[in-house]
Parts: sequence; structure tokens; C-alpha cells
Amino acid sequence: MLKVGIIGTGVIFDLNILGYLNNEDVEITCLCNRTIDKAKDKIKKFKLHKDTRIYSDYKEMLDKEELDIVEILLPHNLHADAAIYAAKKGVKAISVQKPMALTLEEADKMIEECKDSGSTLSIYENFLFAPHILKAKEIIDSDYIGDPSSIRIKIAMGGKGGWMVPNDSKKWREDPKMVGGAEAGSPVLLDNGWHAFSLASWFFGEEIEKVFAWTGNFKGLDAPAYVMFKYIQSQEHLVPQYGYMEFSLMPEMQIPSKYYSTDEFIEIIASRGIMKINQGTSIGNSMSKSDIFAPIVIIRDGKVETFNEFEKDWKQSFINATKHFIEVVKGNKEPILSGEQAKYNLRFNLAAIRSSELGKEISLKEFP
Repeated sequence: MLKVGIIGTGVIFDLNILGYLNNEDVEITCLCNRTIDKAKDKIKKFKLHKDTRIYSDYKEMLDKEELDIVEILLPHNLHADAAIYAAKKGVKAISVQKPMALTLEEADKMIEECKDSGSTLSIYENFLFAPHILKAKEIIDSDYIGDPSSIRIKIAMGGKGGWMVPNDSKKWREDPKMVGGAEAGSPVLLDNGWHAFSLASWFFGEEIEKVFAWTGNFKGLDAPAYVMFKYIQSQEHLVPQYGYMEFSLMPEMQIPSKYYSTDEFIEIIASRGIMKINQGTSIGNSMSKSDIFAPIVIIRDGKVETFNEFEKDWKQSFINATKHFIEVVKGNKEPILSGEQAKYNLRFNLAAIRSSELGKEISLKEFP
């Protein structure tokens, strides 16, 4: 049985833990949080074993515990230090929340230490494991809509709805150094936007060649924001592939989500058809049942097809992601985002932030 330790018991803990519960392959042996009472509350809430040990210092936990898996659910600026320390302690597999790190230098140090220590490094990306997203990827890979030529990802951010995020979890995101390192930082592109940057590369199976971005400024947020990018074309395509992201604000809108007041809409145009992916974070609301707002809609050969038979709750993406990671630790699968793959996504993300700061196109090959 794999022994699991979780560092950080904030809001996201409630989703990350779901794939570990009632899983005969793993045992959660310890939790770490600076506030001990918060960790105690999680033990009660999820009915964890009464002997689950609690620490206020992750280094002390890693010094004393012999762990197979460590989940790192900490603010961005602590990812690198915690992952490196876990690797040095011989933890078999390390899962780190998005984004991987704040800089490419930090990412390199994480990758190098895990390689030297023989630890598997996996960057947690639940969006890739949502049932309807997995189905969309399967359809694209099967050539059903032909060769993809463009992708548009629209992120709608409402001002109301979703669960309550404690103020102390928001405060650190106001520090530019914590969110991309540009003059004003980028809480939208680096934090919220990480998922979109990951999806853009994963759906097409191509890396990004260059990017251009523009960001606004609404009450301290770098929004609205627009990101345009071109793929490398490592293989021949009918039409050169490109993509576009838009981060839109709806400050008076309540998005019907149990989690965050955010939703994602994706449109993929290919040589034989168009695919629309409706909903991401808020999947499972009343609109999911509508044929015109089905999770996946395909327009092909003059016909409209809808795909509706999914587990319609965003939490399922976390459950699937964690179960996949457990299989990685058991040696049955590869990480969906290895350290190297996640580093490339980070490069794409940081290049977009730099582009918005400088007002010019950035080549990923030349960045930074």
C-alpha cells in the first residue's frame, strides 16, 4: 500500500483528496498545514483514519515520515522548495499543483533534483481528465473532424458564485512576483490561465512556436486579456495551426458553479468539421442538460451531433487525475504532465506574460 502525505489543506484539498478516498492502493498517513486546526477539520470532514498524523512544518513531516506519494497544495512560490525537499528525502512520486513554478530556473531545479533522486515528478492538471475533455481529445485523435487548424478558448470570469476562498488565499496572488514576475504580475494568465495554456498544447499535440498577448487592468486584475499563438508544425498539416485565448470579465454575473465563478468554452475548427466544448469548471449546472449547450457539440457533414453522456461534475476531473497519478506511481502509466512537459507549458505561459508587458510577439525558442 502506498503511503500518502498531503502538504496544504486549503480549499483545493477538498477536491484533490477525492481520488485517494476508499482506494485500496493508498493510505493517507499524514497532513501538513500551518494551522493545525484546519488539518484536524479535514480529517473529520473526510473521515480519515484517527491516527492520521498532523504537522505544521512540511520539512518536519518529510523528515519523519516514509512516504511514497506527496501532494503539494501550496502557494506558487513554495512549489519548487517543497518539491526539491521531498525529492531529497526519497519520496517516490511528487505531485505539484499548477502552475509548476514561478520561473523556468525553479522548474529546472525541480526536474534535476527529482531525476537525481529517482523521484517521479508530475504536475497536477485536472482539466485534462474531465470526462468530456477526454472524449473530445479521443474524437480529435480519431480524425473524425479532420486535421485541426485552430483552437479558441474563451474563459468567462464571473463576479459572483462558487465557493468561498479565504482572504489569506487571495492576498499572496496580489504580489507580482507570485504571479509571473512581470512588472504588474499576471494573476489571470498564470493562475487562472494555466489550464488554458495546458489544453492548447495537449489537444493538438503540437508545441507552440510564438505568442502575442495583451492584458487590461480591471481592479488589479490583468483582464480582459487576449493571447494569440502559432504552433510549431512538427508534422505536416493542411492549414498552419494557430490558436487564440480570451479571458472575459462579467463582474455582475453569477456563474452557476459549485467551485469557482469561472467557466470555459472551447471551439476547434478542423478540415472536416467544428467541435464546440461547452463548460469546464461549472459543468453540471442546469445548462448541461440542454441539447444546444451539451458538453460537446460537433458540426460535420451538414449535421449537428451532441455528446451528453458524461459524469457532469467538475470534481470528477480531480478524481480521474488522482487515480491516474496513483497508476503512474505503480508503474502502469506515464504522467499526463511530466516535469519537462510542464516546464514547456510554463515557458508558453511566461512568454505570454512577457509579451503583454513588452507589447510584442515572443518566440518561445528564444524565451527567456
